[in-house]
Amino acid sequence: MKPPFSTAQFVDLFAAYNQAVWPAQWVLSLIAIALLVLTLRPSRHTGRWLAGGMAVLWAWTAITYHVFFFWQINPAAPLFAALALLAAALFAWLGVIKNRLRIVTGMPCRRALGLAVAMFAVAVYPALGGLSGHTYPATPTFGLPCPVTIFTFGVTHMASNDLPKGLLLVPLLWAIIGSMAAWTLGVVQDFTLVVVAVLGTCQLFRTRRARHNP
Repeated sequence: MKPPFSTAQFVDLFAAYNQAVWPAQWVLSLIAIALLVLTLRPSRHTGRWLAGGMAVLWAWTAITYHVFFFWQINPAAPLFAALALLAAALFAWLGVIKNRLRIVTGMPCRRALGLAVAMFAVAVYPALGGLSGHTYPATPTFGLPCPVTIFTFGVTHMASNDLPKGLLLVPLLWAIIGSMAAWTLGVVQDFTLVVVAVLGTCQLFRTRRARHNP
């Protein structure tokens, strides 16, 4: 489905966003890295910190990006903002208040993969803009929906098998939407959303099996 805006408008929007919010995108990146450091030696409160970070990131994308910027070129932006706010609310309720985002202390391979995916979203994804000929500020930075989605799946991949599947639904939906738009708009780094969509689907079935096989 063709989006209601051109690639040039999309790229110009990134530039306007990055210039307007600077240095917030770099502050968000540092916070994300600090949260990932906590996963190296997880405690019973690590999941709450990560869930709180997820809630902030999804709320940021909802209000700062979708409402104040994306709405300028896409009339569907309020719907996307509502979905992002739903994700923020679910992380706040299920992850922070209910403490149901628990980082596993075993399974080092799964934790390593999750950490690699999350670090990719923070450090590598923003640098890939040059592959499509777009350089900062006209390129997506951490804090925008697609890198936040990738980061989310990195974090949830490190979680225990009883992770509430509700935490995966909005990120998975956005991974599908973003990967479809990547082909149309030629945003090279968003092709990675295809991979995380598969990863998210695997996580969804993993939580379902855990629910039926406690």
